[in-house]
Amino acid sequence: MVIATVFLSVIGLSAGLVLSSAHKDQGQSGAATNTPETSAPSTPASTAEPCPKETQAMSQRFGAAGTLRIAMKLRTTSSTVWICADDNGRLFYHANRGGEKAKWIEGQTALFLQDVQEDGDGYRVKATDGTLFTITDKRLEILHKDGTVEVQKAAD
Repeated sequence: MVIATVFLSVIGLSAGLVLSSAHKDQGQSGAATNTPETSAPSTPASTAEPCPKETQAMSQRFGAAGTLRIAMKLRTTSSTVWICADDNGRLFYHANRGGEKAKWIEGQTALFLQDVQEDGDGYRVKATDGTLFTITDKRLEILHKDGTVEVQKAAD
């Protein structure tokens, strides 16, 4: 009985190692089968600049893993927007009216959103009220829930 248990344990362990190795090999080969709409976000290199401390603090409330790093930063004439990635590649949006040196008051001057999605050369995220934010390195487009569109171009 003991020999049978040991034998089955060895077989199970071996199968697990083989499957784990195959999964790692598939991930490293770069053969992705997901469409752009469902693909996992790309994670910035661990050497990328960390996101602001205010973003780090907010992200912990939403279960972010590790240190958030800047995937994209956009300065407009009225605000600064950060798209930040955690260690698992999960993306977050954080904007502050007045820019990075302006006072941060979450819900008044600052807006934090989770569930950001890659979209072509930029990102998209929808707020709980239905407002849609589209961010590229050239502009921030806000489609308000009433249908009006606001465009903030990148500052020079």
